[in-house]
Amino acid sequence: MNVFCLGVLRHEQIARGAAKGIGNPVFYVGPATGRDGLAGAAFASQDLTEASAEQQRGAVQVGDPFMEKLVLEACLELLATGAVAGIQDMGAAGLTCSTCETAARAGTGIEIELSKVPQRVPNMTPYEIMLSESQERMLIIVHKGREEEVKRIFNKWDLPWAEIGQVTDTGRMVVKDHGKVIADIPASKLANEAPVYYRESREPAYLKEIRAFRLESVPQTQDPISDLRRLLAWPTIASKNWVYRQYDHMVRDGSVVCPGSDAAVVRIKEDSLPPGDIGDVKSEIPNPKSEIEKFIALTVDCNATYVYLDPYEGGKIATAEAARNLACSGAMPLGTTDNLNFGNPYYPEVFWQLKESVRGLAEACRVFNAPVTGGNVSLYNQNPHGAIDPTPTVAMAGIIEKPEYITTQWFKDEGDVIMLLGEAVDTNDALLGLGGSAYLKTVHGLKNGTPPRCDLVKEKMLQDALRGWIQSGAVKSAHDCSEGGLAVALAECCISQLIARDTPRLIGAEVDLSFVGPASNLSPGASKTPGAPPERQDALPAIRLDALLFGETQGRIVISVASHNAAKVLAQAKILEIPATRLGVVGGSKLQIKTASGGLTWDLAGLHDLWWNSIARAGAWALGGTGIETLL
Repeated sequence: MNVFCLGVLRHEQIARGAAKGIGNPVFYVGPATGRDGLAGAAFASQDLTEASAEQQRGAVQVGDPFMEKLVLEACLELLATGAVAGIQDMGAAGLTCSTCETAARAGTGIEIELSKVPQRVPNMTPYEIMLSESQERMLIIVHKGREEEVKRIFNKWDLPWAEIGQVTDTGRMVVKDHGKVIADIPASKLANEAPVYYRESREPAYLKEIRAFRLESVPQTQDPISDLRRLLAWPTIASKNWVYRQYDHMVRDGSVVCPGSDAAVVRIKEDSLPPGDIGDVKSEIPNPKSEIEKFIALTVDCNATYVYLDPYEGGKIATAEAARNLACSGAMPLGTTDNLNFGNPYYPEVFWQLKESVRGLAEACRVFNAPVTGGNVSLYNQNPHGAIDPTPTVAMAGIIEKPEYITTQWFKDEGDVIMLLGEAVDTNDALLGLGGSAYLKTVHGLKNGTPPRCDLVKEKMLQDALRGWIQSGAVKSAHDCSEGGLAVALAECCISQLIARDTPRLIGAEVDLSFVGPASNLSPGASKTPGAPPERQDALPAIRLDALLFGETQGRIVISVASHNAAKVLAQAKILEIPATRLGVVGGSKLQIKTASGGLTWDLAGLHDLWWNSIARAGAWALGGTGIETLL
């Protein structure tokens, strides 16, 4: 489970994890240290087997959310006093990492006495105390002379605390137990100068077969109406409301865009921030509400199938899609965090996957100016049957300058013009965007083919242009094309708005894709489309219907604009050399798509039912109820 947590503060309130100030006392705060989570980081760095599960059961941490909340609130109150010189949570490797890392960052030393550390069980060894990963614990370096303020605040919150050591000028981490020196190591050696391994990497053999995959081996779609229904019911694409409805996503009424659009948008109100004054530092933030409020957009993305099929392109696509989701919400990317989930890097094939995907992530982050500010790795995720699909999950945060720029994915008003920004199909891709697609996986049961290419420069131009049109007031809705392709994106624009509990707003669309002719064979043709209007005669060669509807060509966004803005957007797109096509209009009670092969029509209520309820029904089916298969 990858979780992204975002907090907000004023610039001058940033607290550092550095042990500053020679002679400053070091405080431990939080529950007593136990044997739970013992060497959890080491446990995470080994293959999982039945034997290791039994041997390392104690390496799993036991969390207490209520205690965590108390610790957080107490630390925030303490930080506001200005008594804190440095602070760090005890995460991986517990006291070991938190002590050596804080000392190394400050260029100081640190000395602690283990007999003063609160202990949950008797007779814990120094090894166990130092490597325990018991949760909800913090290491705090306090300005000397202000110890009583610290004790008062922790006592107020009924939290255990202990003064366990002090900052020194030796540059060493000294650990004592009842006065006896247990460890005496240069802090920077542990924190910053660990050996760097250049492991062997080798391209996996399975990629040869993947690259040999051709569309000729897959029959054309015979029932695109059922195919779309199946895709919308697939858990990866279906609404996740069954999950998020179990949690209150309206706490303090900060949610501006609730779950269900390309990105969540949260309003950062004045009272959402910590107090403006910290000790002797006075906040320079102005008071008027209009200058205080910020709007933050958040999204998390990764297509593990793409990364499995091509780690470099998959890494680029994960980052590009996150940035695209922010752009569709009207946001400019600010920063990125990631969680790199892979198998055992000691295997050359797995290390190659890791190396290539990180290369793609880094390249994309540079293009979108969204630096990785922190992250996590979860390696060794495999068992005797093999490794997980490589999954570099990307979370990205962006800022929206004005409330009127906030944009959602669903269509707004009847008569609005629907446009596609980007190419309908990348004809330079031999698989026409179907490689690694949701369509191949759900309809044909295949995880094969090279994924679509991601041109980062074109992607950046597209996103910048979209933000410009949003800020000019031309764009009413924007939704990126990702899993499931154009047909899924259009359907989601019609069915994804929720105006009240269990009350969706369904609005139809009439779309004309007949300018893309039917393929006369199973590979891309070069013939013009008979009967197409002159301006579309050279738009696209003959293309497979499944590729047109469900291909996942990158760099595409479906937008809707008022009819009087359509010509302006098309003209500006031409100047910017951004492909833009008028697809149709919003309106009616059905999704209708006209193709060169004939017309297709879907009832919106039926599509919404599958999209909204499939995950809940899958759970009911697993418990012996009715599954979604009977409804497709």
